[in-house]
Parts: sequence; C-alpha cells; structure tokens
Amino acid sequence: MIKILRAKPEDVGKIAPLFDAYRVFYKQESNIAAALVFLNKNLSQDLSIVLMALWEGQIIGFTQLYRTYSSVSMQAFFILNDLYVLPEFRRKGAGEKLLKGAKELCGKLRFKGLALETANDNPAQQLYEKLGWRKDVDYLHYFWTNPVQDS
Repeated sequence: MIKILRAKPEDVGKIAPLFDAYRVFYKQESNIAAALVFLNKNLSQDLSIVLMALWEGQIIGFTQLYRTYSSVSMQAFFILNDLYVLPEFRRKGAGEKLLKGAKELCGKLRFKGLALETANDNPAQQLYEKLGWRKDVDYLHYFWTNPVQDS
C-alpha cells in the first residue's frame, strides 16, 4: 500500500537520490551533493514542501510544492514544480496519490489551488485531467532567463 507523508529535513538523505534521478530525467548532470544541499535548504528554511510516496517504508516518489501568491485574488497557491516516481513503481498509483496529497494539503491550508507546467508530450497529462486539472487556454506563459546567474 502506498502512503503519502510530508518530508522533514531529516528525510533529505532519502529523497536526494530520487530528486537527482528526476533531474537526470530532465537531461541534467547527476549531482547528489548539490541535491542534498538544495533539498536541505528548501526544507529547513520552509522554502518548499515535499510530499513523499512510500511503499513498505521505501520512498518511491515525491512531489515538491512552492508557495506563491496571486495579487489579483489576494490568495496563496502552490506551484507543483516536481513530480517523480521511480520507473519500477510507475502505473501503480503513486503519482495519483502524490497529486491527491498535494490537493488535500492545498485544501487544508485553504489555498486558491495548484499550478503546474508540463511538456506538451508528457503522458501524465491524462492523469492530471482525470484528477480535475484543466489546461490554461486563456493565458500565455512567458519566461525570461537571466544571462548572469549564480550556479
């Protein structure tokens, strides 16, 4: 049975390998040390919330949520930035449970909702839509990349 728990700073060592695999999936170089630092900072400084999917005590997936705000509605909402399930556990309900866990947390906190971005060819779109997510067809999303960044 898959269980969803909110990660604590002491869970970083268990989450980091999955976070690293997630980044490698998106064509980034593997870097466990940087993953540990990044996750530790996010969780210890309350910059993000990580929900973990566990199967018999083993972390098999996670989602990372970032809090942000809408000035127009004057409400908080989450950006669901990361969602990853180990390949051998896909299509067993872990992704769905993580998404439902994020929705439950959003409801508990009385936030406006959840936002996510995904690739046009991501097959998880079917799952998102099955769970009540709707494609935003009213707004365009833009992104500016700073040419001078800290690495």
